[in-house]
Amino acid sequence: MPATIHKFGDFELDRSRFELRRNGRLLKLERIPMELLLLLLEKDGQIVSRQEIVERVWGRDVFVDTEHGINTAVRKIRAALREDIEHPRFIQTVSGKGYRFMGEPRNGNGNSAAPTTEDVAEPRAETQPLRAHPASSEPVRHAIQKAPWLATITISLLLIAGVLLGFNVAGVRDKIFSPRQIRPIHSIAVLPLTNLSGDSSQDYYADGMTDELITALARNQSLRVVSRTSAMQYKGVNKPLRDIAQALGVDGILEGSVNRSGNNVHVNLQLIYAPTDTHVWAESYNRDVTGAVSLPEEVSRTVAREATAALSPPRPQRYVNPAAHDAYLQGRYLWFAGNNEESRKYFEKAIQLQPEYAPGWSGLSASILAGGEGVSPIQNVVDQAEAAARKAIELDASFAEGHHALAAVYFFGKWDWDRADAESRRSLQLDPNFSEAHHLHSYILFAMNRPEEAMKEQKRATDIDPFERPWALGRAYYRVRRYDDAIQEFRMRAQAGSSALWVHYFLSKVYGFKHMDEESVQELEEDARIHRGEKVASEFQRAYESGGRRAVLQLRLNDLRTRSRTEYVSPFDLAEACADLGMKDKTLRYLEDAYREHALDLVFLQQEPNFDFLHSDERYRALVKKIGMPPTWGDLS
Repeated sequence: MPATIHKFGDFELDRSRFELRRNGRLLKLERIPMELLLLLLEKDGQIVSRQEIVERVWGRDVFVDTEHGINTAVRKIRAALREDIEHPRFIQTVSGKGYRFMGEPRNGNGNSAAPTTEDVAEPRAETQPLRAHPASSEPVRHAIQKAPWLATITISLLLIAGVLLGFNVAGVRDKIFSPRQIRPIHSIAVLPLTNLSGDSSQDYYADGMTDELITALARNQSLRVVSRTSAMQYKGVNKPLRDIAQALGVDGILEGSVNRSGNNVHVNLQLIYAPTDTHVWAESYNRDVTGAVSLPEEVSRTVAREATAALSPPRPQRYVNPAAHDAYLQGRYLWFAGNNEESRKYFEKAIQLQPEYAPGWSGLSASILAGGEGVSPIQNVVDQAEAAARKAIELDASFAEGHHALAAVYFFGKWDWDRADAESRRSLQLDPNFSEAHHLHSYILFAMNRPEEAMKEQKRATDIDPFERPWALGRAYYRVRRYDDAIQEFRMRAQAGSSALWVHYFLSKVYGFKHMDEESVQELEEDARIHRGEKVASEFQRAYESGGRRAVLQLRLNDLRTRSRTEYVSPFDLAEACADLGMKDKTLRYLEDAYREHALDLVFLQQEPNFDFLHSDERYRALVKKIGMPPTWGDLS
């Protein structure tokens, strides 16, 4: 019968209480990682296959993506156990086989459950008191007696050596003994640089410098670099670096500050090996604003060298007007804040100051396309966005964001799947760690009716940047009708504090397809509470109490129609709301409106489960033909 309590190292796992403790302190570990840890402990050093893990943790009848689910669970266990991935103490990955527990589990009595090196007797030589051999000490004694000055010099040298080692003068002690080994850094997070100017209006410059450092480091394919969004959540957060590194799953942290005053820029940076909190490298830079433009590329090569990573080929140096660069950084700052209209003004300013500045054109293309929803005629917007993206590529064909911008134009603006796919792939060739490009490529592959590839791309995007779109992977599961996986993913994101980013809205939709009406309405209420206020949430609650979920869906449709009189509401959203209520003719009418308007969301038509009931209708099939999508059902002819 399995032991109730497993003890290993500083840890204790109590099966009856389902609790993991370290030195008596309760550790937070979710259910799935806890179940997996129990399984590994029970097997007592035997290899546990991935299939065994699936059957024990999730069950035979529930499909689980082992690549994502099991890897995530193992990563969480290692974080809780403070494992060094390079030299694990407890959880060993057996390539192609599975995992094994290789620590020293002990039962509840504190006895070892498996033999350890201390339990195995080894032959030892008889030990005798250590004595100086008379023959060996005699010459030394005579030498000292004959030359007393030799003793003085020897003692002096020993004293000097002691001082050097004791006070670590010039790093002598570290060089000789290196008590905290620094291993090669394989993954790194660039924490938001602190703005030391004392002027909050300069925050954009510090954030922009951070963003450019991340981008430059990410070009090095031998380093895994945490994305901007993941790193930016630690802006102004005072937490131990080791804790941040564990949370982000990295072994290296680059942190520092920037102080911009007039035409001068002062940057302090330091690289930390997080597992031992050891300083690897530090440097201060004093540049004028012109010289500061090339600083991220210079620093990225230095950091890669210090991390003992293979250096990526140097990028050709291009002149950048400091004022244009500054305007671009302000545009990016506003873009990430969701202020598209204002960001466009700064991208345009960057181009006016330096017409041959590729990033300005790329940013302009993205802002034009994002502002095109509801604009008529949409073709003018698409043509402008395409021209800007092409200009960015013409100026710098190696600029990943230029190809990404053009891919977005082909996908959303022209419904040209093949050219969108080609440009998206080119963007990823240039920057494999470009999370946004993986996310867009997932959209493109879904539209091309290649769902398995689309899922892989979204998983890759989420692995690189789990904080940019916390709803994205759950929504991808929803689109392939894997509702249980979607619920699990959305719940995890909601618990992690991603509630304000549409997680509750999508979770409500999934619950609806699982016929879990009460849960669906509760999530819709929470979404309304976050985005529209308590009043709207209360209206949904009263509607549910009086008429069930259908009354809530009707209220939502009425609300969209009312808002459409005073603000833009996409006909695609109205079609979805009608589809929720099974209103076939009105759904098709709004979808036709979306086609005539070239609504950007229409690219998701076949992936939206709400519209599945239309698939046999010839009007729906004709619409899919006009859009040019490969059908998700049989032959259309």
